[in-house]
Amino acid sequence: MLHPAVAEAAHRAGAGAVGLVSVDCAAGFDLGLDRVAVDCGDGHVLGEPSSPVRLPLSLVGRRPPPGRAVPEVVSRTGLDRDPLDVHDPDDVRWLRACLAPDLPDLPERTARLQAQVALARRLPALLLLRGEPVDLLAGAVARVPAEALPVVTTTWALSRVPPGRRPRFLRRLHEAAAGRPLAWVSVEGVGVAPGVPTLGDRPASGHSLVGLALLGGADPRVETVGRCWSRGRSLAWLAPP
Repeated sequence: MLHPAVAEAAHRAGAGAVGLVSVDCAAGFDLGLDRVAVDCGDGHVLGEPSSPVRLPLSLVGRRPPPGRAVPEVVSRTGLDRDPLDVHDPDDVRWLRACLAPDLPDLPERTARLQAQVALARRLPALLLLRGEPVDLLAGAVARVPAEALPVVTTTWALSRVPPGRRPRFLRRLHEAAAGRPLAWVSVEGVGVAPGVPTLGDRPASGHSLVGLALLGGADPRVETVGRCWSRGRSLAWLAPP
């Protein structure tokens, strides 16, 4: 569900290139979102159709996400208190151990994880930074080349931050956008991402909201462009064409 939202952010900003900044990146898999195939199950594939990493996505509702491509990704920076190195055998074993042994589709998920690890090892311009993500945010955005749009992504990262500290993340985003346009794509539970409209949905309602914020201009915009379920395996796209 990150792919269509990042593509939408670049489209709205008129950006021909983006620099990705992933908060709580773990092994940095989200930083390869332009290199994976998101299979919508109806012949509609987002991303790279020939990718060895295929992520299933069930579409809900009548409005499919636009088929726009993510523009060239010129930098990929992950922020994490303890990032996982896909080149470290121990870290890879830890990732495999996180797959519950009683999953009915364990062989499929294991094969997908192996493909994700292989893809992450080949990602160009990849940098993982260790430390408190909020404190690293401004420096990571500054690393994005001037000709590219920085796109900060959070996928269920803010739910691990106490509610009273979440506005600090938003303040740091605005500070990082003080001298340049910046986009924030969030996938968080209802009411978790500060400033992202909840559409009247109740917290802990079983789904998450996909938020899109364009900051740094005279008229900052924040909206909800989708609802998703099952950790992003189902998506209802809400943004107008």
